[in-house]
Amino acid sequence: MIVLLCGPPGVGKTTLATRVVDRLRARGATIGLLHSDDFASRTYERMYERVEHEGEDWLLDGTFYRREWRERFRGLDEVCIVHVTASLESCLERNRRRSDPISETGVHVVYREFEAPRAELTIDTDELSEEEAVDRLYEAIEERR
Repeated sequence: MIVLLCGPPGVGKTTLATRVVDRLRARGATIGLLHSDDFASRTYERMYERVEHEGEDWLLDGTFYRREWRERFRGLDEVCIVHVTASLESCLERNRRRSDPISETGVHVVYREFEAPRAELTIDTDELSEEEAVDRLYEAIEERR
């Protein structure tokens, strides 16, 4: 199973991904975690190459703001796309609190150009607490496993 967490910068994807993977691993699951920030170039191409050839379950954390990046992964087995969303104001505020923020212009551009996916699950981090969002994603993954 491959879970793509996609959404603009600052919606909470990395926090959500890290907490869910920690919970899954604590319960004995074998699952890989890749963050788009781990790659300096060819991010989604390199993520694809990595998960295409390794048989474990994966949670991928990235904006995936272009449809073609998400659709390439749909060709793999058992892909679940999760759209993580929040208001632009929330994204900007959260980005300011990051240890390594991206430019506010970058947040605006990705937010504006983000193509909403055909998602199996949407998590609105303005409406849900961090714990509720983690629970919702965790439960969705456990149902599919």
